Amino acid sequence: MSKHILLLNCGSSSMKYQLFDAEVGGPLAVGLVERIGQEQGNLVHEVDGEEFRTEQPFADHTAAFAGVVAAFKEHGPFLDGVMAVGHRTVHGGSTFRESTIITDEVIAKLEELSDLAPLHNPPGIAGINAAMALLPDVPHVAIFDTAFFSTLPAESYTYAIPKELTETHGLRRYGFHGTSHGYVSKRTAEFLGRPIEELKLIVCHLGNGASISAIDGGVAVDTSMGLTPLQGLVMGTRSGDIDPGVFKFLAGHGMSIDEIDTLLNKQSGMAGLCGFTDMRDVEAEIGKGNADAKLALDVYIHRLISYIGAYMAVLGGADALVFTAGIGENAAHVRGPAVRRLHALGFHLDDAANETRSKEPRLISTADSPVKVVVVPTNEELAMAEDTLRVIGA
Repeated sequence: MSKHILLLNCGSSSMKYQLFDAEVGGPLAVGLVERIGQEQGNLVHEVDGEEFRTEQPFADHTAAFAGVVAAFKEHGPFLDGVMAVGHRTVHGGSTFRESTIITDEVIAKLEELSDLAPLHNPPGIAGINAAMALLPDVPHVAIFDTAFFSTLPAESYTYAIPKELTETHGLRRYGFHGTSHGYVSKRTAEFLGRPIEELKLIVCHLGNGASISAIDGGVAVDTSMGLTPLQGLVMGTRSGDIDPGVFKFLAGHGMSIDEIDTLLNKQSGMAGLCGFTDMRDVEAEIGKGNADAKLALDVYIHRLISYIGAYMAVLGGADALVFTAGIGENAAHVRGPAVRRLHALGFHLDDAANETRSKEPRLISTADSPVKVVVVPTNEELAMAEDTLRVIGA
């Protein structure tokens, strides 16, 4: 029996999907619906290296998923062999500590949690409802970004605010990118040939969104993102850590709460510092003498090494520092300066290895480095597919 899993990742106006073959660990087809709810939508369906494009209005996520099903029917592969649908679900709050079969009760709870992730959970719920309506005869599984960090100790997840507010509104650090952090930590242990139970790892998921975690024996004990994905490292358009007093200050200068939220989430980070979010562009601009780009990269690396140093203290030392995701896997000009500045803490970089490009896990530290430095490509889709199969007992 085939182990085909349909994976969905829904945004407010988009729907990414993959038909994933869990046996071979790769996609049979991938696609993207954009501009859902706008006058003209786009659907791109890719199978066997060939793209098929559709331009038409998609009124809502139900219409978008109907378009996805139609694309599979017209261009293949057929969805008849799908065992289950796995839904990336950003925020599970304190309720969902692991992936779970989706029921009406689960959907109702996700709706309650939407205040914690107003940009992410509502479109995710819309995608779930659309998929369950058109594929009602297979199980649907919610895979939570926050689940891997449900193990955080209270000293890590608790904010120093009145206890009553925390209990009433669920205000605490939740963490995100958990699917990636969990997958990469396991792959790192396999690569190093050591049981994950005996490893202390610092995992840097560096993409347009970025987060870092401290993992002790396969269990997350700290992470940079908080109540929302805004906290922590400098990101493509997010500020990361910032003095909360900036809200009152900017409000006093005429900005609304929504405007400040948009500023910090969509107009800050690398984009706000230098106008570029792609690290390849930043590197090119630095080569041209762009001082703003140079400062942006310096700020990015300063924040990154500050967290790595902090997590060395939290863990009481580390066996390996791991880089993953788009920037972590490909940007040698980010990894190099960061690791060199950590030399005194036992991170010794092999410059030649750092410059090498590969899609496989690789060591970029010297043979005698007290702490191993590793690049491990993430595969969130494989992790989602495997988790879906585990939950349905396949």
